[in-house]
Amino acid sequence: MNTILIAFVALLVLKYATSTILDVINMRHVKCQSAAVPESFRDFIDLPTYQKSIDYTVAKTRFGLVSDLYDTAVLAVVVLSGLLPWLYVSLSGVFGSGLWGQALVLFLVAILLGLPGMPFEWWSTFRLEERFGFNKSTQKLWLVDKVKGFALGFVIGYPLLALLIFLVTSAGALWWVWGFAVFFIFQLVMVVAYPMFIMPLFNKMEPMEDGELKNRLFALADRTGFKAQTILVIDGSKRSGHSNAFFAGFGRFRRIVLYDTLIEQMGHEELEAVLAHEIGHYKKGHIPKMIALSGATTLGMFALLGWLAGGTWFAEAFSFSGEAATEFVPVLLLFMLLSGLLTFWLSPFTSLWSRKHEYEADAFARDAMDTAEPLIRALKKLHKENLSNLTPHPSYSRFYYSHPTLLERESSLLNR
Repeated sequence: MNTILIAFVALLVLKYATSTILDVINMRHVKCQSAAVPESFRDFIDLPTYQKSIDYTVAKTRFGLVSDLYDTAVLAVVVLSGLLPWLYVSLSGVFGSGLWGQALVLFLVAILLGLPGMPFEWWSTFRLEERFGFNKSTQKLWLVDKVKGFALGFVIGYPLLALLIFLVTSAGALWWVWGFAVFFIFQLVMVVAYPMFIMPLFNKMEPMEDGELKNRLFALADRTGFKAQTILVIDGSKRSGHSNAFFAGFGRFRRIVLYDTLIEQMGHEELEAVLAHEIGHYKKGHIPKMIALSGATTLGMFALLGWLAGGTWFAEAFSFSGEAATEFVPVLLLFMLLSGLLTFWLSPFTSLWSRKHEYEADAFARDAMDTAEPLIRALKKLHKENLSNLTPHPSYSRFYYSHPTLLERESSLLNR
């Protein structure tokens, strides 16, 4: 086994071991606190609901442990067995080595490698989520969503892959700079296009109906200096009982999206606080900052890809040989498969940055509402209705959580 394969196996084992340890200590930490509702939560959740949230966390963790083991095994088999070179050579023999043929090979291999995970996606929706009352989808809707996803991936991804291959063959040694520019512009376009054109293909999105709630929310937007084009309500209940709210787009295309489940679960003042939190993300400049971080990460990944594609050594280490080892597509396939072994270790840093933004948005909402109570009530309802883990292990939350825990957010809101 060559040095690169040894490094791959080491990174694969280290990632799997780390994620497994974090999952297990978090699950044990949660189960140890199931006998009674912690005093900090007794004002909004009863014992049966609290224990149900623990059962949900444990069930998701156990499912995740099996899923992670399966994914790790599949990745090891694909990379170490010679399956990937065989797939590439076989499909290239059918579709050719031209630009569009290679883009199609890349797309088809990505689809084929995604198929082994579909049974786990099905189980998560129709067994795990169904068991705890969250799943509202149907088998037909699930399949239609998959078909739509594949179709969108082809319509958008296929030309984009062809353009990238064209840049590799035509833009010289610094093709990766041009590749980054194209993909970064694409990301910016998608920030606007996704909520406007793609989400409506899966969900019904309508402007909020006239009434007291709409008047209150637009009044909040006015007094906080947020020029809202529209507040949209999405039929999230079509697929899930989970609730959420998010900010999408930027500039004159910005919009606030509220799940219909969220509107059903909360009072007007609480929804006002949720909107104030989302406006806080905009007013504090979090969207441009996240775009900048995404751009920096993308640039780094393209630079790494450019280095790996600079010779045949990388592809040859994974059993590509002859002409296949000189092509760009095998390197990109390997990069797509293996990059997660590196980006996994960025999680605690990106999570820390995201939590900082959440604290800032919470503080903005508190100041906009002149009190912390509405947002605190809203957060408690969100955690209760979504059966969120109220007592995660500190190491687990620091590594994975993009939002502070409920206690951390409440403490921050009450201590100016």
